[in-house]
Amino acid sequence: MDALKGTTNYPVIKIHGQEIVTTEEPVIDEIPLTIYLNGKELVTMLAAAGEENYLVVGFLATEGIIQKVDDIKTLTIDTVTGVIHVTTVSGEIAAEKMFLKRYLTACCGKGRSAFYFVNDILTAKTVDTKITLTPAEAMHYSELLEAASATFRLTGGVHGGALAAHGELIYWSQDIGRHNVFDKLYGRCLLEGVSTQDKILVFSGRVSSEILLKVSKMNISVIIARSAPTTLALDMAEELGVTVVGFARGKRLNVYSHPERVLGLES
Repeated sequence: MDALKGTTNYPVIKIHGQEIVTTEEPVIDEIPLTIYLNGKELVTMLAAAGEENYLVVGFLATEGIIQKVDDIKTLTIDTVTGVIHVTTVSGEIAAEKMFLKRYLTACCGKGRSAFYFVNDILTAKTVDTKITLTPAEAMHYSELLEAASATFRLTGGVHGGALAAHGELIYWSQDIGRHNVFDKLYGRCLLEGVSTQDKILVFSGRVSSEILLKVSKMNISVIIARSAPTTLALDMAEELGVTVVGFARGKRLNVYSHPERVLGLES
């Protein structure tokens, strides 16, 4: 079997009942990417190969380290060594110093922690858009995402996500890391000057708190997921104005928060 781009064929012994077959199957490539920001090591990310420029720009934006693409002075990516060097116009800033510093606060009066990191406080925003959709449209977007996910069907090893509008997928991306998918999509929008606030986000995985925060930081008001949300994500969704649709596959879906954006739910 020919390997899809971003995968490598590995030998495997397949057992199905009494049948044993020795063959090769494609396995998704996983690579470490280390970001050096203004000469200092910031983070090592594990990601699928491809779209590294989108990933880095989206990551820096959602962490509040840059506000716009012009804040980046230089960006050098060495895919062979997995080393990325970034310098910013302003040099070291507060968000860079606060990276991965934890912050605790109550969410929606429920006593649970709303934000894990200080930079989330700096960059998360309440979303207020006029976007609406029908259950049929939500299911349609979920089906489009499934159809686009050839690598997942081949390897089972990646998450997929897309920005959607007007009945079609605008941008699509995939990665081994759920949060990387969102950074790649956001980074592409920033680099290409495309607005996110009039888009819907459709996603293959579960909606955790970190995913919900990414959605908020991208100024997107609706996420359609093929899997489940978590309690903390839903608490944040209520507080930040995000409509969460989960288990959107087949003929079913669940609307968990801000149902006013989903038409036809009036009893």
